Amino acid sequence: MDKEKCIKQLEQFRQRLYQNFNNRADTLMELVDAISSNRDARSVVEYSLSPCFRRSYSTIFKALAEMDWEELSLPRLLAGYLPQPEGRAFWLWGVDVTPQPRQFAPTLRDRSVVYQANPVSGNKPITIGHQYSTVALLPEAEAGVSSSWVVPLLTRRVHSDEDKELVGAGQIAALLTDEQLPYRKGLCVEVGDTSYSKPAYLCANRQHDNLVTITRVRGNRTFYRAFVAPDDGAMAAGHPTWYGAPFSLPDPTNWPEPDELLTRQERSRRGKVYRVEVRAWHNMLMSGQHKPARLPMHLHPFMLVQVVRYDEHGRLACKRPLWLLVIGPRRQALTLAAIYQAYGQRFDLEHFFRFGKQKLLLADCQTPEEVREESWWQLVHIAYAQLWLARHVAQSLPRPWERHLPAMKARQLSPALVQRDFGRIIRQIGTPAQPPQPRGISPGRPTGTKLPPRPRYQVVIKGRQLANSP
Repeated sequence: MDKEKCIKQLEQFRQRLYQNFNNRADTLMELVDAISSNRDARSVVEYSLSPCFRRSYSTIFKALAEMDWEELSLPRLLAGYLPQPEGRAFWLWGVDVTPQPRQFAPTLRDRSVVYQANPVSGNKPITIGHQYSTVALLPEAEAGVSSSWVVPLLTRRVHSDEDKELVGAGQIAALLTDEQLPYRKGLCVEVGDTSYSKPAYLCANRQHDNLVTITRVRGNRTFYRAFVAPDDGAMAAGHPTWYGAPFSLPDPTNWPEPDELLTRQERSRRGKVYRVEVRAWHNMLMSGQHKPARLPMHLHPFMLVQVVRYDEHGRLACKRPLWLLVIGPRRQALTLAAIYQAYGQRFDLEHFFRFGKQKLLLADCQTPEEVREESWWQLVHIAYAQLWLARHVAQSLPRPWERHLPAMKARQLSPALVQRDFGRIIRQIGTPAQPPQPRGISPGRPTGTKLPPRPRYQVVIKGRQLANSP
């Protein structure tokens, strides 16, 4: 790719980003650059020590408190720089929820018990804090660039009285209905984990004909074949029959022959060869629900896909098969290979969360104001998007002990390598932010001022909240 063109695109994005900051634009722009270039900060306030941040540390929290950012600002800013799908005929999105642990923040509003993975066996995978729903574009692989990149589009805090999956459905709907984005006319595919396979989420955006949803389903569920009327044409009186024979995932004896079968070979990074068998059953149905809202799932047939991997000796490489659900009016436009590859790319979103929390301090904003916390999450997503735009501009700077790693030899620029070189990029292209203008020493609070203590808030426990509701 033309490097000069990439530099010009990065400069143009930074100028437009600066213009979209309504309040304290100079401070926010320098803070985004500090996040993008400082790999050693251990807390948010340490970003004030970055060479590109020319203001005092107190301005960070003032800027976060006054930040005015629209939900669709980042997708609109990135719309002109997104690579068009070439190897596949659809846009691919990933949607997921990640926690913001705040166990020791009793003055923070709306904390609840949220899921967090726990590596210690026997401990409950929960924590106290907030959780955020993120939608990111999963781009195709590019030469010279690591395959783990994503393009963050939307992030939003999930309130304690909201359904986290339906928050993600609302974000997907916002992307599909915005006329300034390129998604309304093309085929769009979203991938999600098992929590997104419930009827409420699957029904949420079915009015969009160009959306196909791929979610993982648990191996203990039961689905149904579509009902087929008898050959003699005799129909029973009463309620119409929608569901046919049950399809129990844990019981292979009641599985009919698959409608499609795909066998392919894969080679892992360590050189091991695997045989992957992908089976599909068309026009499957799931049970609907009546409360809290009626969801007639018999109106939304889907494709059920099973993925089984075998090693070179013909033994199962995984203990359990992978079950996928593909729903949407245009699901037949996806091949089994495209479905398998699309869901496999969902794990890039996990890499994004890990990099954001380890290198960008995504979950380290310790503030008692939820507005500042939400603004911080927006800024970190903007900083990552800026790193993505600089992926073809940055230079690979491996450490002496990293020179012989396969990724370094292949010159595959990862987010960490781009962040390592982003300080040089800022010095080369400059910043639209204006330098600070000191105006003397502030008098501060009058002597003897006593601030009232902040109110304490109880942790919201949903089960207890529902039990106390009238």
